[in-house]
Amino acid sequence: MSVVIPEPIAVRPRTLTIPPLESGDRLTLAEFERSYEAMPELKKAELVEGVVFVTSRVRSDIHGAPHAEIVGWLGTYCAATAGVRVANNTTVIIDPDNEFQPDASLAINAASGGQSRVNDRGYLEGAPEFVAEVAATSASIDLNAKFEVYRRNKVREYVVWRTLDGELDWFVLRGSTFERLAPDAEGLFRSEVFPGLWFDAAALLRGDMATVLKRLHEGLATPEHAAFAARLKQEQDSRSAGQ
Repeated sequence: MSVVIPEPIAVRPRTLTIPPLESGDRLTLAEFERSYEAMPELKKAELVEGVVFVTSRVRSDIHGAPHAEIVGWLGTYCAATAGVRVANNTTVIIDPDNEFQPDASLAINAASGGQSRVNDRGYLEGAPEFVAEVAATSASIDLNAKFEVYRRNKVREYVVWRTLDGELDWFVLRGSTFERLAPDAEGLFRSEVFPGLWFDAAALLRGDMATVLKRLHEGLATPEHAAFAARLKQEQDSRSAGQ
C-alpha cells in the first residue's frame, strides 16, 4: 500500500502593515515617526500632545505668501548674524509627545550656546528660541495646544500671525509664562532674545515688505546686534577650545 505524501503548503512570511497617519490618531512618538516615514508623499503632519494632525492643502493668500514673507524676514536676520540658523517648515522634536513642523523658526546654534540641536538624522531636537506660525485655519491649535507645548518647553519667543483676522501676536517667555509683547512707540516689535530683530507688523499687515526689511536693517545696524553677534562667536570659540 503506497502512502501519498501531500505537497507542503507554502507559508508566506507575515508582513507588518504600517497604518497611515490620520488626524485624530493617538500615537507615541516612535509610532508617529514610523508611519510618517512610510508615507513619503505626505508633506506635513504633526504630533501634538500625542494626537496626530494632518494638514490640508495650502492656500496662497492666507498662508503660502505670508509664510514666505516671515521666512524672508528671518532669513535676512540670519544672513547678518553668524551663530544662528533659520528653518522653514522643518521637523522639530520638541519632547516625547510632540513633533511639530513650525512654519518658521530661529535658533541659536548649539555650538554658540543654543538650547536645541540637530540630531544624527538631521532633525531638530529641543525647542528653538524663536518660533513663528502663520495661523489661518490652524489658529485654534496654534494658540492653545501648541502654545502650551511651546511654553512648557521654553520657546522664548512665539509669534502667531492670524491671517484671517489680520492680527499678529508676539509672546515672550518670562519665567514660566508667555506674556504678550507690545510694539513700542515707533510701532516696532523688538525681540528680547535676538537683538536687532526688529519687526514692523503694521507694514507687514498692509503688504509693505520693503518697509519691514528697511526697519530690520536698522535693527541690524545697532550696537546691540553687533554685541550679540560677538557674544555668539566668543561662545563658539570658547566651546571649540574646550573640546
